[in-house]
Amino acid sequence: MWEVLVSLALIVALAWPLGRYMAVALGDAPSAVDRVFGPVERLLYRLFGVKAGRGMYWRGYALAFVASNVVLGAIVQLILMFQHLLPLNPDGIPGMSWDLALHTMVSFLTNTNQQHYSGQAQLSYFSQLAGIVTLQIVTPAMGMAVALAFLRGLNGGRNAKTAAEGQPRDLGNYYVDTTRMVVRVFLPLVFILSLALTWQGVPSTFAGAATATPIDASAGMSEQIIPVGPVAPMVAIKQLGTNGGGWYGPNSAVPLENPTPLSNLLEMLAIMLIPVAVVFMVGPFTGRPKLTGLIFGVMATFSLAFIGISVWSETQPNAAVAELAAAGPNMEGKEQRLGPDASALWSTITTQTSNGSVNAMHDSLNPAAGMVAMSGMLVNAVWGGVGCGLVGFLVFLLLAVFLSGLMIGRTPEIYGRKFDVGDTRLLSLLVLLQPLLLLAATATTLALPQFTGNSNPGSHGISQVFYEYVSAFANNGSGFEGLGDATKWWNLTCVFMLLAGRYACLLIPLALVGRLAAKRVAPISAGSLDIETPTFAVTMIAVVVLLTLLCYLPVFALGPIAEGLSLSALTDLPVTH
Repeated sequence: MWEVLVSLALIVALAWPLGRYMAVALGDAPSAVDRVFGPVERLLYRLFGVKAGRGMYWRGYALAFVASNVVLGAIVQLILMFQHLLPLNPDGIPGMSWDLALHTMVSFLTNTNQQHYSGQAQLSYFSQLAGIVTLQIVTPAMGMAVALAFLRGLNGGRNAKTAAEGQPRDLGNYYVDTTRMVVRVFLPLVFILSLALTWQGVPSTFAGAATATPIDASAGMSEQIIPVGPVAPMVAIKQLGTNGGGWYGPNSAVPLENPTPLSNLLEMLAIMLIPVAVVFMVGPFTGRPKLTGLIFGVMATFSLAFIGISVWSETQPNAAVAELAAAGPNMEGKEQRLGPDASALWSTITTQTSNGSVNAMHDSLNPAAGMVAMSGMLVNAVWGGVGCGLVGFLVFLLLAVFLSGLMIGRTPEIYGRKFDVGDTRLLSLLVLLQPLLLLAATATTLALPQFTGNSNPGSHGISQVFYEYVSAFANNGSGFEGLGDATKWWNLTCVFMLLAGRYACLLIPLALVGRLAAKRVAPISAGSLDIETPTFAVTMIAVVVLLTLLCYLPVFALGPIAEGLSLSALTDLPVTH
């Protein structure tokens, strides 16, 4: 357990100063950071015709977000389908089919990186770098931009002192926010982590696949083709941007992508570094330091609970060998060099953060750990993706404010701005959207076995299908592998879930905060709800549990809980010799 505790301590120690830096670097006040990065950013603004000084109301901000995504998506779709005609393809990899290219494009465009392909075999170097890595850098920055707009809206917007009541509020400039996140945060961190991973042995080359002579060549295998490439930069941004899509199909379980204990630690730290730093950024960015305490306290409570359950689960024997005298922790689907603790920790934080990368096969997790992985994605606000996790958490905060206001008989309000019927409808839509889509998609797929393609019968098969759709909607990207998902059914149904999970869950909160920002601020009185207290934190935890985890109790009962009970019954049977 020391490895788990040291990893968590290092994350907090690194995230706190990074969060303070981000509050200055991404804030609206002039700073010394402007002098360092300003010339590069002004060049980019001129190149793309951006008027950096122009603020945007929520509709303009949302339109810029959607328009930039459409343009990027169209370019990447063409790259993937016609990669065989483009340069940097030394292994002669053909273009993708339209449906697989569509799923891949939408998956990376939504910062999900759900992969229905194997990267080393189905993508050229050009597709990996110009298409995949570009989206891995830009799309998390886009999510962070929406989070910055949301935080400005909670404070009434940048023009709060001059705008009349009911008038639109300036939430910042989408293009400026996105550019700053890329230039001031991502690129420096990616450069440092890329060098560290290259030092640890992760490939970083434009040469074609290497050919090796196996030790057992006399047994009939004369040579082995080992795909390489510029792997280290992609792994760096896949972790730092909560992307998760690896160069190799088995992701960070592959020794070339994650060769040493130190590289494993660095990649784990990178998964949570920016999401936790965003929490520490909130206080100085909004001028509400207690808000950081509330967010960190609630998120850390869920995070530690999930990690504890998962690590405990994976230190238990696998049911298939539990009756053997030498049975130890569950090592199925894990790298011997990493062990169960590091694998369980990774599986938990990667599903808490919408990262989705893996260093072990989640399909082989014991039922309790598998359920924890699903729970982290269903909540999708325990750290969460870059920017997106904060937006998801603030939606839960608004829900808790609404329910608390009803319980004490007052009109719900936050920071003096009261909720109305329109606000309540938007919150209700956000609450209902996830269960309606996830449960309907899972039930439909299970009812059509010709499309299911899962490798397991019974309860685990239900979990396998449900996990795939949860992963898509939560923009996570991990999976219970063994699922035959490289089909038109899975590609197209997951595309729908990917789009709904990304754009509805960012644009609806943006509209909500735009409405709240334009309202008159009521004076704070003794009867006003104070959200920055331990009591409200407990209320928030209860709201999250009731609206997410308990909502899915039936599917948990049919999936991981039933699987766990059946395996327990199996281990109670007498051993036959």
